[in-house]
Amino acid sequence: MIRKAVLPVAGLGTRCLPASKAIPKEMITIVDKPVIQYVVEEAVAAGIKEIVLVTHSSKGAIENHFDKHFELETTLEAKGKLELLDELRHIIPDDVKIISVRQPEPLGLGHAVLCARPVIGDDEPFAVLLPDVLVDSLGLDQNDLAGMIQAFEHSGQSQIMVENVPKELTYKYGIVALEGDTPEAGHSAPMASVVEKPAVEDAPSSLAVIGRYLLPGSIFALLAETKPGAGGEIQLTDAIDTLIAREGVQAFRMQGATYDCGHQLGYLEAILAFAKRHPKFGAGFQELMQRYVAEE
Repeated sequence: MIRKAVLPVAGLGTRCLPASKAIPKEMITIVDKPVIQYVVEEAVAAGIKEIVLVTHSSKGAIENHFDKHFELETTLEAKGKLELLDELRHIIPDDVKIISVRQPEPLGLGHAVLCARPVIGDDEPFAVLLPDVLVDSLGLDQNDLAGMIQAFEHSGQSQIMVENVPKELTYKYGIVALEGDTPEAGHSAPMASVVEKPAVEDAPSSLAVIGRYLLPGSIFALLAETKPGAGGEIQLTDAIDTLIAREGVQAFRMQGATYDCGHQLGYLEAILAFAKRHPKFGAGFQELMQRYVAEE
């Protein structure tokens, strides 16, 4: 069973500037929780018990968010704000561990994943979740990460989560080339390769990689051997291409929806999606939206 997940959070968040100048981009809030908390909750809901944050010296706020804050909890208890106190004490379940390791230099996603090697080890599979992207499982019996884990356990092969995007937008994404037909949502199909941001006319499919991976421990040895690629960085995609040739990799087509919170419009869409169904603020938020629509 896959019980560990790596979350690369060391990036400087330049796409989110100026909001991310003084705070980590992962701590920007969607309604009342930071983006990183939604991603951790996704992992926990899929059965993950150990979260490895690959972080940077400027990202202490992320670690602090998941740590105990004795003074704040004592103050809330003294003031009788017990509901809020309980919420703070259960940001993560008691049986889930948060571990931090440093990425000393910004040498790419592949290098960030490699930094987790001492914690994960070379002998067990693990998940990688990119915190820029929120994966929404509204209406599903289980979230897509849990479905992808089941596909991994059934096939024994690595899984890359993909979603169907409009053909004219394929130039923005890593696009997978399949060996056969496109799988139905919630199912996997063997991959032939990954093409990074192809020209629209050259895109091998319309299935885009969206930042969720299930990989074997053997990927670390491949990453250690991978030479810097685009931008002088160690690319996870290059190691995955080697893994395809050696062991096979499958593309898991997701069922839910994604929101790219590293982009301003994606972030605003995430706020809309999560705010309108929020148990405390949802009704009021929808009234606000109706009022603003009426004023146009």
